Formats: sequence, structure tokens, C-alpha cells
Amino acid sequence: MKILILGAGAIGGYVGGRLHQSGADVTFLVREKRNEALQRDGLVIKSTKGDVTQKVKTATKGSEGGPYDVVLLTCKAYDLDSAMDAIAPAVGPNTTIVPLLNGMRHLETLDARFGADKVVGGLARVGVAMDGQGHILHTSPFAVISFGERGAAPARKALTDLDAAIKASGIDGGLNANIVQDLWDKWIMLCTLAATCCLMRGSSGDVLEADEGLAIVLETVEEGRQVGAAAGHDPGENGLKTIRSFLTVKGSKFTASMLHDLEKGNMVEADHIVGDMIARAKKAGIATPNLRLAYAHLQVYLAQRARKLAK
Repeated sequence: MKILILGAGAIGGYVGGRLHQSGADVTFLVREKRNEALQRDGLVIKSTKGDVTQKVKTATKGSEGGPYDVVLLTCKAYDLDSAMDAIAPAVGPNTTIVPLLNGMRHLETLDARFGADKVVGGLARVGVAMDGQGHILHTSPFAVISFGERGAAPARKALTDLDAAIKASGIDGGLNANIVQDLWDKWIMLCTLAATCCLMRGSSGDVLEADEGLAIVLETVEEGRQVGAAAGHDPGENGLKTIRSFLTVKGSKFTASMLHDLEKGNMVEADHIVGDMIARAKKAGIATPNLRLAYAHLQVYLAQRARKLAK
């Protein structure tokens, strides 16, 4: 099985690096500058599960190779258009695209570009970052990658092969028969976390220190739950219990990566994570006062950022 991973950043670098380490046929599609660094220094992973530095196969624009059996997309949502352009030459008639993005809107965008038959569901639960030297820093005690068909059809061969490769690499997860529900559950949790952390400029533990913090968090979870239910994907009591368990731990340092990006003055996935949840709520006639306030806050930030960059 030939696997193409778009980029060699935090998630893509970690997942692809572990797959390559275990013997999988992995190619990283990267920009010229990243390619030079990888050719010079190798792919460096510093991890709670063991460090590794290794030479990896790379490709750049115009030398994509392929077609590939699987293409893993690990970009940010705001880079999806350029990501689709980048992988297009490597996608063949039998290629399966596995996006590891948050939310749901990217699936519709990928379907329109490549066809729904080529696009499956996928998500990542792993604490990783890339430092200034281009090293992948894996700090969480877990690394989970899940993927699966979005309908009731049995998993295609590309996914069963990818499942075997993921398990051989030491990464947890693999095939998930309920991937769409899992995507919704994660989105509801992440949307709540991003909205509250960015609006209040603190970790989930900081938010809970406010007099109304816990109530606001639970209200925001409920806004997302109603949207999921309207789409046929209510998390149910077990799903809600898991979501709340992540968001209501006093003293927690758990923080949305969107807040880190915002504090650095970087682009944020506000439209994809929060804005799209609100858009779906409006179509279903669901009120989302907390999410609306947080989204307006994020839009103000993005407008200010755009003015600064234009100077």
C-alpha cells in the first residue's frame, strides 16, 4: 500500500513518521523549504513513546508521484483549498482520501472536488506540536488515529490495509465503524472548548474558576448537542458524559489549540469549528447564544489581524 501524507507538520509528521518507522510505504508531500530540512536533518520525533530520527521519502509540487492508495490530509481547515490543489495530481481512480480535520464542513468540500466515493471520515486525538527546528514534539501519553466509511458499506481494502499499518506502527485506533458519530462528538467538545477558551482567554480550568464558568460550558455543550441531534447524531448520554469529563475538570490546563494560535496572532479555524456549527444551528432553528458571542469575538480578531497584515 502506497500512502501519501500532505505535509510533515505536527500530526502528519508524527503519524507518517511512525508508519514509516514500522515499514509502511510513506511519502510526504512538502514545500521546498521543508523538503530541504528533511533531506538534511531527517524527520525528528521526540515522543513520550520513544524518540526517532529517520530519513523519509519526500515529494514536492510537480513530483508528486502516485497515484496513491491512501492520501492522509492533516492540514488546517483554512488551508483546505490549497491542500486539495496539492494532492490532486496524486489522486487516482482508486485513491482513498482520509482527512484528519476537525468539524464536518471539509467533508462536503472534498466530496465536491474528488467525489464522495473517494472520501472517508477520519480524526486524530494526539498531543503534538512542531518546534522552531522542525522537530515533532509528541507530549501526550496517547496517540489515536481513527477512520472509517461514512455509510453502512463494509470497509474498503485501502482502509483495512491502513488499519493493519496503523496497528503495526504502535498508534492506537484504526478502523471505526461509527466514525461520523465520533466526528460529531469530537466537534461538539472542541467547539465548546475553542469557544469558551478563546472568549475568556484561558484554559478550561481557568474558565471553571469564573462564577458562571461551569454553567456557560455546559450550556455551550448543549448548543452543540442540539445541532448534532438535528443532524441525526446526538451523542447520547454516554457521549455527553465523555465530553463533559474533558471540559469540567477543575484546575485543568486543557486548552484549545485555537487559543494558542490566537495568542500568537496566527490564523484560526473559527469559521470551520464555530461558524459552521452556528450555520447548521440556524438552518435547524436552534438558538446558540454562547457560540454566537464567541464567534463574533473571533471574527473581530480576524478582522483586526487582516488589517495588520495589510499594512
